[in-house]
Amino acid sequence: MSTANFGNQSATMTRSHRRMLQSSTASPARYEYQPPSWLLRYVTKDPTYFLNCAAGGIISAGVMHTFVTPLDVIKCSMQANPQKYSSIRNTFQTILKEEGSMGLWKGWGPTLTAYSSQGAIKFAGYELFKDIASNAMSEEDAYKYRNLIYVSSGAAAELLADVFMCPWEMVKVKVQTSPQGTFPLRFGPALQEMYMNRAETRFPFGSLQALWGRQIPFAMAKFGLFEACVEGFYTNILTEPKDTYGKPTQLAVTFCSGYVTGIVCGVISHPADTMVSLMGKSEHKGKTMMQIAQEVGYINLLTNGLGSRLLMVGTLTGLQWWAYDTFKTTMGMGTTGGVSIGKQHAHHATSH
Repeated sequence: MSTANFGNQSATMTRSHRRMLQSSTASPARYEYQPPSWLLRYVTKDPTYFLNCAAGGIISAGVMHTFVTPLDVIKCSMQANPQKYSSIRNTFQTILKEEGSMGLWKGWGPTLTAYSSQGAIKFAGYELFKDIASNAMSEEDAYKYRNLIYVSSGAAAELLADVFMCPWEMVKVKVQTSPQGTFPLRFGPALQEMYMNRAETRFPFGSLQALWGRQIPFAMAKFGLFEACVEGFYTNILTEPKDTYGKPTQLAVTFCSGYVTGIVCGVISHPADTMVSLMGKSEHKGKTMMQIAQEVGYINLLTNGLGSRLLMVGTLTGLQWWAYDTFKTTMGMGTTGGVSIGKQHAHHATSH
């Protein structure tokens, strides 16, 4: 739900809810599901809206992450073995020489599975939590605390999404960071190997804490900063009401805001991302994150593979938001963000 929709439906039910209740009244003998009263009060969007957001999240996160698998392979290789893979160019050439072109696409199966499940829950969850939070307070407070709503909704959605993502992310990292010939590359055998050796691999949730450390700050910045960037575009650069601009312009704003957001998110979450890659190595079996950090060095956690990750995450985040909003506009839902009602409300508030 964009800033434009904060609070304006808190006292009403959606049309679908009214039809459902009317149908139940007209035919008492027929069972009709009635949502809990708190849902009717705080969730003002139709369930189909959130299902569409989940589908958009699958396209945005699952498909787009799979699309940049070669960059992910390069990034993970540089993080896990910086002595061998010293630069983006060197890593690309080494993998191509030793493993062929398919070496750059290893792990695409678990990547698609991991980020499809994560994307569906994260984007739908973000919209749901944002809807609940904004309708639980007055329109004035929802506008005043909108940034807190963005950040907290993103964190809550990511917390849940990572639980479903973690097992497949662990398989992906193991496939991408293991030396050639030491671990299966195909999804099925790799998954079986992870499970059979779960005492060593810590499958399926051994990396969950590190994943939360990477993904939750990333999500807080991803949603909060993205909404702020979009608001900034429509406040300071494109000063006409958002709805007066065509879809190409709105989607260009989406991509630019997403790219800027991705760069910032990449820097914030990089140490935890490096930790996730390092935990997939067999030599770190049984070690705590603190022990690994001390052995590798805190500076290396901050810098190893940073260039390749910023290239990957900036491009990926921009494409993710673009794909998500493209799907939303196709479904008639409009693009994410914007402050048309926010401006009106701010003007109304300052005039009293």
